[in-house]
Amino acid sequence: DRDFAIDFLYASAVCAMHLSRLAEDFIILNSEAYKLIVFNDSMLTGSSIMPQKKNPDVAELIRGRVGINYGKLNSILTIMKGLPMSYFKDLQEDKALVFDGFDTLKDTLTMSCELINNLKASKEKMLLMANEGYTTATDFADYLAKEKKLTFRESYGISSKLVNYAEKQNKTLDQIKLVELKRFYDDLDKKVLSIFNVKNSMNSKC
Repeated sequence: DRDFAIDFLYASAVCAMHLSRLAEDFIILNSEAYKLIVFNDSMLTGSSIMPQKKNPDVAELIRGRVGINYGKLNSILTIMKGLPMSYFKDLQEDKALVFDGFDTLKDTLTMSCELINNLKASKEKMLLMANEGYTTATDFADYLAKEKKLTFRESYGISSKLVNYAEKQNKTLDQIKLVELKRFYDDLDKKVLSIFNVKNSMNSKC
């Protein structure tokens, strides 16, 4: 059998798949629509016709190379599929598949490390977007359930109404004042305001 080779190529394919997903995240976060991360110019290449364009080619190569690792795994499975339970010359093809699969994954890992070491996160933009998503509405519902002993269904309803109000007022939840909060649930004090801070929300889940 060649189960050991199949197992290796499977592990390589899974590893490459996760690196591809990471690269896809980087490509999206680096795009003009988000600009949440930026790469050093060493990780970018120019466009052949657009001088202003910077392409995240390293991330795109990582994303694309997973297809090679998938292909190696599929190839050896296809070779094994038609063989009786003994040795045949078909199995000599396993070596190129394993060695090439190893080299491909090694290069992908090297590029991934370089990519990670050459990116910078735009923390200010991330914080701004985190506040815009009303993510702390869940924290508020949890607070009402735990501290005020409401059912979560009741807490959920109150928090939903608050989000609708914030949307109509064009405010983020951390911009809502205590007097406004009391319109939705009266038994609140200033301590509740810290719940709407996204940094506090993140730290509470660590």
